[in-house]
Amino acid sequence: MKIFVTGVGGQLGYDVVNELIKRGHTAVGSDILPSVDTSAQYVQLDITDKSAVEKIITELNPDAVIHCAAWTAVDAAEDEENIDKVHAINADGTENIAKACKKLDIKMIYMSTDYVFDGQGSEPWKPDCTEYRPLSVYGRTKLEGELAVKTNLDKYFIVRIAWVFGVNGKNFIKTMLNVGKKHDTVRVVNDQIGTPTYTYDLARLLVDMVESDKYGTYHATNEGGYISWYDFTKEIYRQAGYSTTVLPVTTEEYGLSKAARPFNSRLDKSKLKENGFQPLPTWQDALSRYLKEIDY
Repeated sequence: MKIFVTGVGGQLGYDVVNELIKRGHTAVGSDILPSVDTSAQYVQLDITDKSAVEKIITELNPDAVIHCAAWTAVDAAEDEENIDKVHAINADGTENIAKACKKLDIKMIYMSTDYVFDGQGSEPWKPDCTEYRPLSVYGRTKLEGELAVKTNLDKYFIVRIAWVFGVNGKNFIKTMLNVGKKHDTVRVVNDQIGTPTYTYDLARLLVDMVESDKYGTYHATNEGGYISWYDFTKEIYRQAGYSTTVLPVTTEEYGLSKAARPFNSRLDKSKLKENGFQPLPTWQDALSRYLKEIDY
């Protein structure tokens, strides 16, 4: 298969391209940057440019598009000067890709987020839940992207993920390792609950999906149980051999960020097994493998 992947400059797009190549598919990567470190064929693309999106996807004529490009800086998305840009990327850009896929009658995978929900309660969110109520600009624009995909396409996968980490980019693990090097004690919130997602493992699942026709909305994070950021940090330091003390604090005690963070990021992933997809390994195992891949 020939697969077009957006956002290959980021954590997930980078791993998706490598997984496609490993399996013998033809991968074509794109990003807004003039060049990106990728072993795949690469084209520069601004997804907010509708005519450019249609032209490039039509010319490539792929079997599918895996759409990983997004504005993911959650707090910066709240700044007045960024709101239109965030909408143009996450909502309009996604619609541009969906319409190009519709024209060519090809399948599309759209990466979404737990931020489309309000993060209240303690029950895991089910993939087909429609009680969205996003609390942030990021969440609202990612939801608009979902709706653009559903409106335009029948052959689609919407995959919601949370707490993402990968080799190619910044993430919570790298941040906490840097902080733990410099400080004897760190404060980490313990009232936001979810499960991490390793992009290396997620990429394998996405390629499994694109090779199938089991369309629909899914949730995908690593297995291993629901935890807080505090729990995650303690395990990061334990596996890394750090002696840094981790103190649990509430979100309120930690201090408000610009964007509201969901307290409940628990995602129900049972639909993966029900449709024959292999769940991701445990987050503890993913963390162990990840630490072997990075310098810290």
